[in-house]
Amino acid sequence: MPHALLVSGSLGQGHDVMAQACADTLRERGWTTETVDAMALLGQRAGVAGEAVFRRLLDLPGVYDAFHFSALRPGTRIALLADAAARSRLVPALRALVAEQRPELVVSVFATSTSAVNRLRADGGPGFRHLVLCTDVTPHRLWVQEGTDLFLVTSEVAACAVRRYRPDAAVAVLPAPLREAFYRPPGRAEARAETGVPADARCVLLMSGSWGLGPLAHTAAGLADAGPHVLAVAGRNRELERRLWRAAGSRPNLHPFGYTDRIPALMTAADLVVTSSGDTCSEARALGRRLLLLDVVQGHGRDNLQHELELGHADVTSSRPAEVVRNALAALDRPSPAPSPGASPSPWRTGFAAALARVGL
Repeated sequence: MPHALLVSGSLGQGHDVMAQACADTLRERGWTTETVDAMALLGQRAGVAGEAVFRRLLDLPGVYDAFHFSALRPGTRIALLADAAARSRLVPALRALVAEQRPELVVSVFATSTSAVNRLRADGGPGFRHLVLCTDVTPHRLWVQEGTDLFLVTSEVAACAVRRYRPDAAVAVLPAPLREAFYRPPGRAEARAETGVPADARCVLLMSGSWGLGPLAHTAAGLADAGPHVLAVAGRNRELERRLWRAAGSRPNLHPFGYTDRIPALMTAADLVVTSSGDTCSEARALGRRLLLLDVVQGHGRDNLQHELELGHADVTSSRPAEVVRNALAALDRPSPAPSPGASPSPWRTGFAAALARVGL
């Protein structure tokens, strides 16, 4: 039975979702899989420090924008030095995993692992194919390394970004995969009954990634005070979850959630999804929900946001609570995409199977 090693990264949840989609499809084709976290492979201290630095960069207005657009995108010396430092820690850990598991395939869904996996191949380790899966609309320089067999992206714009660094790169454009539950979402009446939202009420789903970026508690309170029912998701942000529960104490139309696997039901119950740019947008579109995008993710988030606006049925707002409320109320009055019972997994599975065939698997 063929085996695949998937290398994800625990900065947010998007990388893990993509790794899970790959693993599910591979297992359906008779493969065994294992997913590892590149941040954990860096070592406890380095991994914790790396996440802390990334969070701090995002917290400081303009700082991560500067690093992304002036260093990561062009691949300047400071970006390459950071990549080399991470690679020096990852290569020994990955070498041990590859020696133990002997995978026929390694899939990188996290930029930090890309050069480390290719270094293993260059050093003459066990033979395997290497795919890189990136759902950003403009992958930066560290995603695109010599030695990768095939780059999997989700737009023609992203394919062009890959070829910026490797004009001869093999690239496949695939539809973004969804979490399995989005292929079989509940009906709207069932979802509203489950979440306590009246059938005839206007409803907004408010979330901002697993870190709960932005002033979501004040925003949720403002939206609820304006009339709609608000399904507010804190993700893994425990402090935000506490603030949401406090705000909900005097607002029966505010429904707080922490980290939850009920997003398909919450999205189905909502008329509008207010969120940051990312893979959640594909999920909302699959269910026919209009988007209001919070401009809170610097760097690659700016590019992804612009691409989502171009796809239509989306608006953008700053993260200031009063502006979010004003824009959300206006967006509720605009047309939404045609309601959908959920997307089909077939286009992703077919595309991924074709990608495997291209590299001889």
